[in-house]
Amino acid sequence: MTSDEKTKLIEKAMDDKKAHDITVIDVSKHTTIAERFVICSCGSSVQAKAVADNAEEFMRNAGESVHHIEGYSAGSWILLDFGDVIAHIMTNETREFYDIERLY
Repeated sequence: MTSDEKTKLIEKAMDDKKAHDITVIDVSKHTTIAERFVICSCGSSVQAKAVADNAEEFMRNAGESVHHIEGYSAGSWILLDFGDVIAHIMTNETREFYDIERLY
């Protein structure tokens, strides 16, 4: 699956669970860890976990598995590593505080 296909599928999974402010950042010129970050905001940690579960399920159904998951138990910033595409699922407060978009 290409980076474009993964990105679109993750965006759809996020939108499906009503995440908002979905943003895609091309980080390929800044880091070797991934080509893209897909970032979204959620109103609560419960919603963030639902979005993460949905993204993982969408990708699994497409034959892709998550390489690593961080932050799921706390739920304020969940990172799903799909190799060349990394999903960042954050509560509104966490996203505002860290403002990772400004880094790229």
